[in-house]
Amino acid sequence: MSSAIIYPTIMCGGSGTRLWPLSRALFPKQFIPLVNDTSMLQDTLLRLPEKSKEPVFICNEEHRFLVAEQVRQLSQSQGTILLEPEGRNTAPAVALAALNAIGKDKDAMLLVLAADHVIKDEKAFHQAISQASKAAQKGKLVTFGIVPTHAETGYGYIKKGIQQAEGTYQVAQFVEKPDQAVASDYLASGDYLWNSGMFLFKASRYLEELAKFRADILEMCEQAMAGVEQDYDFLRPNKSAFLACASESIDYAVMEKTDAAVVIPLDAGWSDVGSYSALWEVCQQDKSKNVLKGDVIAQTTTNSYIHSQNKLIATVGVDNLVVIDTPDAVLVANKDKVQDVKKIVEQLKVDNRPEAVLHREAYRPWGKYDSIDKGERFQVKRITVKPGAKLSVQMHHHRAEHWIIVSGTAKVTINEKTVLLTENQSTYIPVGSVHALENPGVLPLEMIEVQSGSYLGEDDIVRFEDRYGRA
Repeated sequence: MSSAIIYPTIMCGGSGTRLWPLSRALFPKQFIPLVNDTSMLQDTLLRLPEKSKEPVFICNEEHRFLVAEQVRQLSQSQGTILLEPEGRNTAPAVALAALNAIGKDKDAMLLVLAADHVIKDEKAFHQAISQASKAAQKGKLVTFGIVPTHAETGYGYIKKGIQQAEGTYQVAQFVEKPDQAVASDYLASGDYLWNSGMFLFKASRYLEELAKFRADILEMCEQAMAGVEQDYDFLRPNKSAFLACASESIDYAVMEKTDAAVVIPLDAGWSDVGSYSALWEVCQQDKSKNVLKGDVIAQTTTNSYIHSQNKLIATVGVDNLVVIDTPDAVLVANKDKVQDVKKIVEQLKVDNRPEAVLHREAYRPWGKYDSIDKGERFQVKRITVKPGAKLSVQMHHHRAEHWIIVSGTAKVTINEKTVLLTENQSTYIPVGSVHALENPGVLPLEMIEVQSGSYLGEDDIVRFEDRYGRA
């Protein structure tokens, strides 16, 4: 049997609410370097099998430039970034990727991965993929079941059935998250695996089974891909067709119903890093079983995860704590209660507070900005523009702006006038002026922006022209 070509499909959705305040809705955990110096998305890319085709990334509108930039940082080919008009769970998302793949290769094999998993043993991971590939070529829909290390109540489980070829087992049952007693029974029995949400199957076989059990989902996805549009570096399925699609997971839509489902055990140091306690477990601990990130001094401190992004954190005589400092928020929690961090995010959303969604530092396709100070009628930002990048041609109804160049060169257009500004030079943009900012140099442009006016919201932007498709 010839080796089929694997098309990685990387699911980049999710908001990582239990890792707040490090993770926010517009900059969630998959884009953050939590375990090492690269982000979790980048780690996912770096451990793909060598002979894989270029990956397909499935993400939403807000995260599209983050995906593109993080792939660019690895100097890898960007692959395909497929934008969901709105989240509809995994069954429709993977259907879009499968339809896209068989348009290129009728025998395409989809390796469906999440962008926010940790897998420490790459050799074992690749070996499992190789075994799964053999089963998938025979028409099986393979899911990867994690060999459990403890009685976990935060994961769903898969019960193994009769052993099959290629080291796989029939899927006897998918089980929802159990309570502690049931999870302990599962662990003791040896018959259960954690449900990882990772899959390998022929794109055509997945679509066949989806047509059998959820033809309505397939029909809407086919309509969405029939109307797909290329937008800059992104593929946009037809919005109205996709919004008419039901929201359903692969497990519910297909895997629990098909007789082709098999599971392959994976023992590779896997974690979905769904909480700070899980993050503490996968990170390197010191002799006091602490994980210390950033500027931290810990005296008589044990079993704790302490992460500083902004200022010195000092602890004395504490145990089993999570302490997180970011420029705009501090979290202190008992490590045994970190599953409840999501309740903080829920409260922030109810109160309509920006800390649920935004970091003080926000990323844009042209670079980033840091809101370093804000008052009733003013706001100060530190802006970084990448070499060759340009902000949109825009206008504000309610605010004026002062720009002070700290380093680099700025090409500034205000109405009909264009000038070059360098270090220590500044300019003023009156309310209502059409203006643009560009970095024509080869070094990053650093500048300070002082906004003043009656309304300083990010939605006070009228875009006339934008190379990133936002106008």
